Amino acid sequence: MKQTVYILTVILLSSLTANAQRPQPKDTEVWTPVPKVVAPPASAVSAPADAIVLFGGKNLDEWVSVKDQSPARWTVADNIFTVKKGTGNIQTKRLFTNYQLHIEWRIPSDINGEGQGRGNSGLFLASTGGGDDGYELQILDSYKNATYSNGQAGSIYKQFIPLVNASRKPGEWQSYDVVWTAPQFNDDGSLKSAARLTAFHNGILVQNNIALTGETVYIGPPSYKKHGPSPIKLQDHGDPSPAISFRNIWVREL
Repeated sequence: MKQTVYILTVILLSSLTANAQRPQPKDTEVWTPVPKVVAPPASAVSAPADAIVLFGGKNLDEWVSVKDQSPARWTVADNIFTVKKGTGNIQTKRLFTNYQLHIEWRIPSDINGEGQGRGNSGLFLASTGGGDDGYELQILDSYKNATYSNGQAGSIYKQFIPLVNASRKPGEWQSYDVVWTAPQFNDDGSLKSAARLTAFHNGILVQNNIALTGETVYIGPPSYKKHGPSPIKLQDHGDPSPAISFRNIWVREL
């Protein structure tokens, strides 16, 4: 009897040892770090609890003129703001590196012109200097408006064609949701890692984790120059068509 108990004990211990050596579900369970709790927005257009609201409908206190860093002079009314042509580009007072951004924009219903002269503006994900320096996600009326593909709405201007044209009619509000990863540079100014972008236009994926080839330029190939945290910029393009409007802008630093 004792021998039988001994044998059974050996078998049980051998079984436990074998099971301990086999892969277990818990082997791939990671319990720390625990993600921070962030309350989701009440609706798809509301800012998350940890967002920085860049425009909530009341004022442009988070923005300045690119020309001279004076208060932004675009027009605020009825919970939106509109490009005031001739006053120049505006940019955020705050500097950012990597972030998630939500912005809504509207081409006026009485838009005129054609091609690049029809509701042209731009969202610069990192403004690296005055004027139009930086990395531009194009804003344009691309609803039944022919232009070059890498210059239409949803394009990284002169670099990447959008996966689809998700434009709404003029007069209707549109949105961009962007995940931006800033470029990194070595001490000598050479590029360490390229800027990357994922963008949704009206909830539809138009840029899928692309690696930018440099800053936006109008003529010639893009290139990089060393910079650090940068403001977000909106463009006063200056075309003759009626001015476009913006609302509900927020950013989450990543």
